[in-house]
Amino acid sequence: QVHLVESGGGLVQAGGSLRLSCTTLGSIYITAMGWYRQAPGKQRELVASVNNAGSTTYADSVKGRFAISRDNAKKTVYLQMNSLKPDDTAVYYCNSQSYTSNYWGQGTQVTVSS
Repeated sequence: QVHLVESGGGLVQAGGSLRLSCTTLGSIYITAMGWYRQAPGKQRELVASVNNAGSTTYADSVKGRFAISRDNAKKTVYLQMNSLKPDDTAVYYCNSQSYTSNYWGQGTQVTVSS
């Protein structure tokens, strides 16, 4: 079985920072890892992802503020979030992909107060 364990969410004031982490447990060859988020009443959207080659993708709304990184040996992905805005408030979900499957974490709440 594959499980994703997330940590690092919480409440922060606008302009503050948070760091999310996610570790993939289980026997899986990971091809890409990333973070998605879902705000109330909205669809889940990609925030950032990184593949095995180290190539990263970011949503336009977070470019220059968020940074994704990955420790392949630990099967862990991090999301450093700086200059947070109230619009960043959402449940953040970790995602791990193999060649055949897609795995999700349980989600961690990030709330940014104005």
